[in-house]
Amino acid sequence: MTFIQTTEAPAPGGHYTQAIVHNDLVFVSGILPITPTGEKLTDATISEQTEQVLRNLDAILTAAGSDRQKVVKVTIYIADMEAWSTVNATYAQFFGDHRPARSVVPVLPLHYGFTIELEAVAIVA
Repeated sequence: MTFIQTTEAPAPGGHYTQAIVHNDLVFVSGILPITPTGEKLTDATISEQTEQVLRNLDAILTAAGSDRQKVVKVTIYIADMEAWSTVNATYAQFFGDHRPARSVVPVLPLHYGFTIELEAVAIVA
């Protein structure tokens, strides 16, 4: 098991790692819209929050030896289902023709008042 930690994504705010590689899979922890320097995008639009989460995902996947085209499962936690079409459009642009399995879970406002959190599983090879 390999623990992944990159400065290209925000440092964990608790007792966890950004991701773990085990066998041929990388398990990415929940990603919030925080910049690598620690700026919390609480007041940003849902589009900006989603873009930051996806940039963080790219950075963590790269550090783990994977990439977005190898993502097999995504779980998205969203606090405002009215914003779903915006999130889905940003997500579709990010992944292009690649369509990982996905779950969308409506939640109460997230930590720091964020409106989105994302976790993923990808292949490493």
